[in-house]
Amino acid sequence: MTIEALQHTNFAEGAVLLIDKPLQWTSFDAVRKIRYLIKIKKVGHAGTLDPLATGLLIICTGKFTKKINEFMAQEKEYTGSFTLGATTPTYDLESKPENFKPYEHLTKEEIISATQKFMGEIDQVPPIHSAIKKDGKRVYELARKGVDVKLEPRKVTIKEFEVDSSELPIVKFRVVCSTGTYIRSLANDFGEALGCGAYLSSLCRTRIGEFLLKDAMSVAEFEKNIKESKANADL
Repeated sequence: MTIEALQHTNFAEGAVLLIDKPLQWTSFDAVRKIRYLIKIKKVGHAGTLDPLATGLLIICTGKFTKKINEFMAQEKEYTGSFTLGATTPTYDLESKPENFKPYEHLTKEEIISATQKFMGEIDQVPPIHSAIKKDGKRVYELARKGVDVKLEPRKVTIKEFEVDSSELPIVKFRVVCSTGTYIRSLANDFGEALGCGAYLSSLCRTRIGEFLLKDAMSVAEFEKNIKESKANADL
């Protein structure tokens, strides 16, 4: 969004902002920053990204917060990497790798073939280290306390699943999937299918519906533009 466009944007009436979420930020960190910069309270995001993920975050302001559920329901595309040969309790690098197993024997054909087990509509169990609520509590809070959490599988759809295994133990991937899909769970299940374990080592959301990451602004760019638009308005 250009400085000129920002000058003519009524955030209370409603705007859709495409933000490239920084690494280590929570999705709410981005919302809180935008809320501070535009000085209105009604700001929300359409789909959480974990702190270790980057990429497209749709942020809605004012009356457009009513569109959040509509955006959340749309198809998503991710790129990133799995690391073979170990698992982690959180299925990503929020926790330390363990259960090390050999992966060197796997062929490129075997790795590509394993993607077929996850195509179409599948049953996927969410990570126990997730924000899903069970009995009124976030399951990650229960998991951290050592509570044995059992989650039921959910129907999700994997439309496209491409992998590049030319740099083992790193497997680069691109996934197009339905809302509600956990890429961390996909990493863990993929490693299980290969018999060597795997965890999510990087993740970037590149598309939500027709909204593309290439059209998004960094938080720093948005802050710079909003400050310049306010300065111009005061002239």
